[in-house]
Amino acid sequence: MPGAKAGKVMSFYRRYHTLLGRCLPRLVGAADLTQGALEELIESVYGRCTACGRCGLHCSIGLDVAAVIRAGRHAVAAAGLVPTGLQRTVDNQLQTGNQMAIPRDELLSTAEWLAEDLRIEMGDESLRIPVDQPGQRVLYLVNPREVKFFPLSLMAAAAVFHAAGESWTLSSRFYDVTNYGFYAGDDAAAAELTRRVMNEAKALGVQEIILSECGHGFRSFRWEGPNWLGAPYPLPMRSVLLLLEEYLDQGRIRVDPGRNPERVTLHDPCNLVRWGGISEPQRRILRRVAGEFVEMQPNRHNNFCCGGGGGMLSMSEYGQRRIASGATKAQQIRATGAKIVAAPCHNCADQLLEINKHYRLGVEIKAVVELVHSALVPS
Repeated sequence: MPGAKAGKVMSFYRRYHTLLGRCLPRLVGAADLTQGALEELIESVYGRCTACGRCGLHCSIGLDVAAVIRAGRHAVAAAGLVPTGLQRTVDNQLQTGNQMAIPRDELLSTAEWLAEDLRIEMGDESLRIPVDQPGQRVLYLVNPREVKFFPLSLMAAAAVFHAAGESWTLSSRFYDVTNYGFYAGDDAAAAELTRRVMNEAKALGVQEIILSECGHGFRSFRWEGPNWLGAPYPLPMRSVLLLLEEYLDQGRIRVDPGRNPERVTLHDPCNLVRWGGISEPQRRILRRVAGEFVEMQPNRHNNFCCGGGGGMLSMSEYGQRRIASGATKAQQIRATGAKIVAAPCHNCADQLLEINKHYRLGVEIKAVVELVHSALVPS
């Protein structure tokens, strides 16, 4: 129960930060933060909660349970007890610039062969996927999974940018839209990752940072980052979903929904929608690029977490629990009768791919930009 998990964190607060907790701990349910208590806390705040925030919407006393869970993660991180897989991911980002420790040469070679494929597809020999190009309008941050395992997402974005005549670049040094310091509860690491991206944007002289489809990446960089840095950003930062809708509204790209004839439904990532406030652009886009769009029930802020957030995908010890928790999402998807699930978040997409296989849903999981790409028609 959410209240029980939050109660464990709050019991430690009472013990050290309230008068009754210090003097009469048993009377107010205060508890000592011992080694054993910390180990139990790891299970509660990492293993049994994604901090999705849905419970907070329905809490009878208005408690922000997810904020309490994050406070618990702060305590565990300060004690150096972040689960190994999650800590390794944070370390990768700090040491190499991306969560998967992908070498620069691999990014460059991936960008080149994707561009070569796009030149053939679009019949334009001028097409490039620019890397480290100064003076461009947009710095595009992507999930490293797009480089390593899901190149179609990066390829789709490059195709749409080219069709729209966008001036953009990737950075080979800091291109990672994810921020696992946020998941770990390590605000110092989260702030450092944010600072590096802002410094890279300054060095390249871009005018805007565009964040690819990543729920917690959007929340971390768009909303949490200025708080971590203690100052507002010197340049704007938006989700790629807003940019895609702008292209459509301005006529910079033309699409034919008949090119996506299958029924499409939409998963609402918790950090993008419930915490980030981006719920409508993706819907307006899908209605323009898909032949048939249907909603899951419930949806938007009330949608269910897929089970893959909160850093769960990097903590293998909770893998079976994570898939079991996806049963509710599987039921939601099956009820729509959709053949394609648009998931504007790579963590969600990874979880949905596993749910799709485990529960035999028979659907395709795609990013919104991939559906825009497949609907493009020559201008």
